[in-house]
Amino acid sequence: MPETFRARRTERRRAEPMSRDDNRVIIFDTTLRDGEQSPGATMTLEEKLEVAALLDEMGVDVIEAGFPIASPGDFEAVSEVAKLVKRASVAGLSRASVKDIDAAAEAVRHCEKPRIHTFISTSPVHMKYKLKKEPDEVLELIRMSVTHARNLVDDVEWSAEDATRTEHDFLCRCVETAIKAGATTINIPDTVGYTIPEEFTALIAMLRERVPGTDEVIFSTHCHNDLGLAVANSLAGVKAGARQVECTINGIGERAGNAALEEIVMAMKVRNDVYPFTTGIDTTMLTRASRLVSAATSFPVQYNKAIVGRNAFAHESGIHQDGMLKHTQTYEIMRPEDVGAGKTSLVMGKHSGRHAFRKKLEELGYHLSDNAFEDAFQRFKDLADRKKHVYDEDIEALVDENIATAADKRRVAALTVIAGTMGPQTATLTVETPEGHRTIQAVGNGPVDATFNAIKEAFPHDARLALYQVHSVTGGTDAQAEVSVRLEDEEAGLSSTGKAADPDTLVASAKAYLAALNRLEAKRLRISPMNATGETLSEEARRSGP
Repeated sequence: MPETFRARRTERRRAEPMSRDDNRVIIFDTTLRDGEQSPGATMTLEEKLEVAALLDEMGVDVIEAGFPIASPGDFEAVSEVAKLVKRASVAGLSRASVKDIDAAAEAVRHCEKPRIHTFISTSPVHMKYKLKKEPDEVLELIRMSVTHARNLVDDVEWSAEDATRTEHDFLCRCVETAIKAGATTINIPDTVGYTIPEEFTALIAMLRERVPGTDEVIFSTHCHNDLGLAVANSLAGVKAGARQVECTINGIGERAGNAALEEIVMAMKVRNDVYPFTTGIDTTMLTRASRLVSAATSFPVQYNKAIVGRNAFAHESGIHQDGMLKHTQTYEIMRPEDVGAGKTSLVMGKHSGRHAFRKKLEELGYHLSDNAFEDAFQRFKDLADRKKHVYDEDIEALVDENIATAADKRRVAALTVIAGTMGPQTATLTVETPEGHRTIQAVGNGPVDATFNAIKEAFPHDARLALYQVHSVTGGTDAQAEVSVRLEDEEAGLSSTGKAADPDTLVASAKAYLAALNRLEAKRLRISPMNATGETLSEEARRSGP
């Protein structure tokens, strides 16, 4: 064993172990690992560190920071997060191989409470077609991987990928093997979102009853949302005895996503009579975390999203408004301030000063640096000159766009479009680049097509426009248009999403398209990750996990 690991293990054994309070549920956040695997959701190192710092501050117990062997960028991100956090454990994901586990151990070694999370598939379909291994071979890999990880760190989590489609007898053998090898947490993932709450309750209960030594480990849930049951299944697992829940901010993740952290936490807080459990989460930071992750990933939060959606505490029906005026509990089961959402919208306008604007940002959960604040304030004043009323949603849109595009090197400087019945339509676009301003003119079948053609002419690419979506940020004819654009490079297997808002729909469209293109090209620079031996790691290996 390397001397550095041996010394650190001696120090850690003096530390207090993770709580084993029967009513305490450990929150394991995998936004930076499983959440980032959402197509188009890749975050920069700076964005990951900002998200990790907020997760640590809000009381997340374990932060899964990435998959260290996947790429140098992933390794660096996990390592930097491990150096940054003050309270949380930091986990690195690894397959059941020595190289993966060594990379994970090295990446998390700077953390006060490091964890290695190793996994292997256990279902018949995965073993046959993905691993191409027999059950006995899988059991040996479990024994080897957990033993090796435990020799490097004291906190080892083992996951049975596709556990809910695994034969019960074999799953019991796998869990028993992992426990005997030294695993401290046993994760039972619903990897493909297949199970239902009653089945998941029975599965956790069966394992705890049949497998020796389960009273010495913590059981964990990791539920995907393919059938819309991720939160329900996670809570069912907790009722059956699981005391760790793996989840993500806004529920982002592979395919339909993961169990949403904010929904899990608030379900246990609001319905504590049914779920008599506690977490260490400061719920007043949930809205702020949601907005930060949305801005960093360019993934908009649906308006009717539970807990953190824009309409979660909005009431338009006359009957509802009448009830709310008489007593808030007639239609609200929790207070907006409990999750960090403002109670009312303070109308901001062109006569508002810096002090009022900063106060409004703080109410909305934003804490910007001086330079970022000045930039946001100037954009707010520009917007206020063009709109009669500036609402909270307008301010959120412009600040989120500012955060998401802060590192972009190419930005829309000016756009003029000639449109009407006598086509073709023409767009004249000026883009700000590190080399200076560049102006391009292009025609198209409509103003949006002409605008996008101008960008393609300025920055030639083969990406396909997979999504173009426009909606109004607020009501009224002067409302801002919020545009989402997704580009897909099918040959490279990459996709990226950009989001922008502006009172002019065409300007917002150009900004969103350019933001998506900036992100796509940044990802192209990272598509040849090297493993520890210098060999290119396959995309399948990079994106695997529970």
